[in-house]
Amino acid sequence: MSGNTNQNKEEKWLYLECYSGISGDMTVGALLDLGASRKVLEDTLASLGVEGYHLHFGRKLKCGIDAYDFDVHLEDGADHGHGEDGHDHNHGDGHNHDHAYNYDHDHDHNHDHNHDHGHDHAHTHDHDHGHPHIHRNIHDIVSIIDRMNAGEPVKDLAKKMFQIVAEAESKAHGLPIEEVHFHEVGAVDSIVDIISVAVCLHDLGITKVAVSSLAEGKGYVRCQHGVMPVPVPATANIAAAHGLELKLTDNDGEMVTPTGAAIAAALRTEEELPERYVIEKIGVGAGNKDFKNANILRAMLIRPTEDNRHKPVKNRQDTGENQQNTEERLWILETNMDDCTGEALGFVMECLMEEGARDVWYTPAYMKKNRPAYVLRILCTVDKREAMEAAVFAHTTTIGIRRWPVERTVLEREVRRVETRYGVADVKVSRSAGVEYFYPEYESVRRICREQGLAFTEVYHALKEDAHE
Repeated sequence: MSGNTNQNKEEKWLYLECYSGISGDMTVGALLDLGASRKVLEDTLASLGVEGYHLHFGRKLKCGIDAYDFDVHLEDGADHGHGEDGHDHNHGDGHNHDHAYNYDHDHDHNHDHNHDHGHDHAHTHDHDHGHPHIHRNIHDIVSIIDRMNAGEPVKDLAKKMFQIVAEAESKAHGLPIEEVHFHEVGAVDSIVDIISVAVCLHDLGITKVAVSSLAEGKGYVRCQHGVMPVPVPATANIAAAHGLELKLTDNDGEMVTPTGAAIAAALRTEEELPERYVIEKIGVGAGNKDFKNANILRAMLIRPTEDNRHKPVKNRQDTGENQQNTEERLWILETNMDDCTGEALGFVMECLMEEGARDVWYTPAYMKKNRPAYVLRILCTVDKREAMEAAVFAHTTTIGIRRWPVERTVLEREVRRVETRYGVADVKVSRSAGVEYFYPEYESVRRICREQGLAFTEVYHALKEDAHE
């Protein structure tokens, strides 16, 4: 990315500002507006062999803001009626979509072209308009993705997004994922939206993604099974499973679709924005529903400044004694085990620390049938969460892991090499309210005790005194 330092030139940050929610085609529009190649996208979609649609590329004004308008128009006879969010399609000039079940494109398919300009439609498919509605399962979706002419990272990201939605739908329906027929997730428009996001993200060379809180509306949506509250079940399930932060607004209707929530969950690699950054480029994706605020998704390519590039934390906006502190968002993973050996518990702790856990600890517990057990807890960053879970499942007997996000206040700290009465030692120094605190590092204390035959407490306090001076 232009403007990056040589030290960190491989990093390319994307920030999705979801102050008006997020959906599939809004995201595609924003990424295309950032400079993702339309030709690469069209060529890749053509390789899927999926029929029954054409693409719309254009621009429109939303509350006076110029935005990229991307849309998937379904042809007569395609499997519409089962859009990813399960819309019953009324193919008039307005393309009004009513909810059936699963819910995407309430944002984006209520077209008002009064402000449209420069629209282009790409017809790339021969269509058999008489084929019946298609109900696909997750294996059908994976097969479609696998035949795509794209690299494995693109395919893996597309599969991840579909898996997130599929799991949410499975929970909403109360069925195992293998038994759910995804007439919702498997529709043409959803396949195109999700795969397009993966293609565009890869084309832009994005390596890190931060996502704001997701603004959501209020009220209800009409669906095949009746009237559903906002956020709809699939969106709520995704937000709960992946720790997405929702911000309720007074707008009527749905602002975060299941596809949009899945995109946010799958793309997000960073819990927070860097403390300081430069905006290098802005892309704006349009939604078609009108709110009092501009119904847009803003995507920004940002470059962290050098002094905080490796600190994705937010400043604590306090004054006085907490001014030097920062807040950091982490995850706690937890599981109970009453049938795991002590050797396995010790081994998995080593593995977790090697994988980058911030901390790992066990708490004794008693479980059902009065069995003595241990509760394993892990503190880690979001990018390490999957590796932590994989290690626990691989090396212990547990079959389930609980998780939740937490925030902690972190003092500014550094490790100093200090000249002491016993020689050079490492001492951790932290600061709060202008006061410094000194904590001799264990390995230094241990080494001195071994080499000079001294007591641990004696050495520890001596190093602390010497460092303070």
